[in-house]
Amino acid sequence: MPRYTRVLLLVLCVSLIGECRKHRSRKKRWSAPAGTHKPANPLSKKVVDGTKSRKVKTSHLLRIDEHDFTMRPAFAGPAVPVGVDVQVESLDSISEVDMDFTMTLYLRHYWKDERLAFPSATNKSMTFDGRLVKKIWVPDVFFVHSKRSFIHDTTTDNIMLRVFPDGHVLYSLRVTVTAACNMDFSRFPLDSQTCTLELESYAYTDEDLMLYWKSGDESLSTDDRISLSQFLIQKFHTTSRLAFYSSTGWYNRLYINFTLRRHIFFFLLQTYFPATLMVMLSWVSFWIDRRAVPARVSLGITTVLTMSTIITGVNASMPRVSYIKAVDIYLWVSFVFVFLSVLEYAAVNYLTTLRDGKDRKLREKVKEQSQTLPCTCGMPHTKTMMLDGTYSEEDANSLAGYTRASMVAEDISDKQEQMVVHLSLDNESTGTKKKGIRGFRIIQNTHTIDTYSRMIFPGSYILFNLIYWCVYC
Repeated sequence: MPRYTRVLLLVLCVSLIGECRKHRSRKKRWSAPAGTHKPANPLSKKVVDGTKSRKVKTSHLLRIDEHDFTMRPAFAGPAVPVGVDVQVESLDSISEVDMDFTMTLYLRHYWKDERLAFPSATNKSMTFDGRLVKKIWVPDVFFVHSKRSFIHDTTTDNIMLRVFPDGHVLYSLRVTVTAACNMDFSRFPLDSQTCTLELESYAYTDEDLMLYWKSGDESLSTDDRISLSQFLIQKFHTTSRLAFYSSTGWYNRLYINFTLRRHIFFFLLQTYFPATLMVMLSWVSFWIDRRAVPARVSLGITTVLTMSTIITGVNASMPRVSYIKAVDIYLWVSFVFVFLSVLEYAAVNYLTTLRDGKDRKLREKVKEQSQTLPCTCGMPHTKTMMLDGTYSEEDANSLAGYTRASMVAEDISDKQEQMVVHLSLDNESTGTKKKGIRGFRIIQNTHTIDTYSRMIFPGSYILFNLIYWCVYC
């Protein structure tokens, strides 16, 4: 071996020996002195809980693969008790047309399944999401008479499953359901409605599954902020009973009952006040001159059409029921009052036309007699009255009690043709003539129909309102 090689190997050995000595000295420097103990790690005293351990799979811990979860707990044994409680989150809408309601709620089930029991030193539960629900047995509760329902899935399925070490299970889900509600509109809109949400097992009879309210009436809780625009929520309460199906048997059924009272103020503004104003507006025609045909006819037709529009608008938002509602009574009676005001003017106009025809014949007779009787001087107990095309009703009514004795016509320049009628008292008039004069007076007093209508129509309508509101309020 060459000399320089031996020198190189010697240097390497010396360097290795030095490094070993340095390493030993460092180890001694950091080692604890004699008689002292290394402090224990506080985390090492914590007892490991199997429920929080990631070393064991959920399926192995709950022994899901060892049991057949297509069968209920205690199969072939007594009925499994399933407690239920509900928290109403919101009452979304009430539809009179469809006769249903929409509600969002938290539905919770409680039962015991010993197949899911697991060891736990701290007796703590395990919480899972909806993925485990498909692997175990859960109650098959459904909503009776529901039209639509769904489980919320934002951001994930709103399902929670909590399993306790002794096998007790809590199953909770958030559901929105639209269910039918049998409503009675005979007192609408002064009505109260009671709706019911019914829960029942679909497959298991009362011999296999006993469905009950977990805490009685306290099993139902509501949010104090729940409100509806048209209704006042009066109360929620729970009941339960058995339901029988002829083909399958008896089932436990749970009921969530709530009573709603309708707010009347909206309908007062939208229905009752406009109808009342239209009836009052129809009375204005009683103060209009009966010769103003366009004014009174247009006013009557306008009020009739407006009442028809109000009735149509109310019925458009209501179901087509076969009985009479309270609002129908009010609107149709108001419509009758408006229609009678139109008929009243028709009667007045007809009687006025008859009177004008008789007045025309009377004027023709006056002209004929004025030509044959040129003078009326010296006739006892005479009374003179001017008759023309615009005579007053008071002058016409003064005809009662008198008989026509003679009439004289005079021509006056720059004025209408006027007729001077001389009437004298005749004590020898017969009873038949007096009856004819009385009928003539009735025809002349057509304005009295309007006078009586001004009192009869408002009085009758006020009486109707008193009876209506006393009965329905």
